[in-house]
Amino acid sequence: MIVAERIESLKAGILAALSFTLAYSITAVAHRWVLAKQFELFALLHITNEVDLLLRLAVACLSGFLFGVTYRYIIRQDDNSHLKGGAVLAFGLVRGLTPVEVEPNLTEAYWLSGILAIESILDFAIARFTLDWAIHLHWLKTFNSQ
Repeated sequence: MIVAERIESLKAGILAALSFTLAYSITAVAHRWVLAKQFELFALLHITNEVDLLLRLAVACLSGFLFGVTYRYIIRQDDNSHLKGGAVLAFGLVRGLTPVEVEPNLTEAYWLSGILAIESILDFAIARFTLDWAIHLHWLKTFNSQ
């Protein structure tokens, strides 16, 4: 029973990691080609080389994986939209607002922090809907607390 639960958590983590990383990749492309050309502050978010890109994708993949595993345990067998939305909001805000502590120039541009938080929330929402879809199709089982 414990092994089966761990396998389901692994499946949830992998699925969320893939969907989150894909969503993050689209966001990174938008930063590079659209926003960085229009606003100087977005240059701070620029991907400068291949190593930087791989590192950011690895962090995004890990974030998505941890979200998937945690999300499966949070929702259990409840159909509570507040739990689902709260998980997305919590993960999104933590990930989206972290650059404020790391980059001192971001504290002067509150709107940029807001954009990063919204993008992160949207990326986690995509991972959430992917997991919900997999659960609906019975590809993934919810955590049984019994």
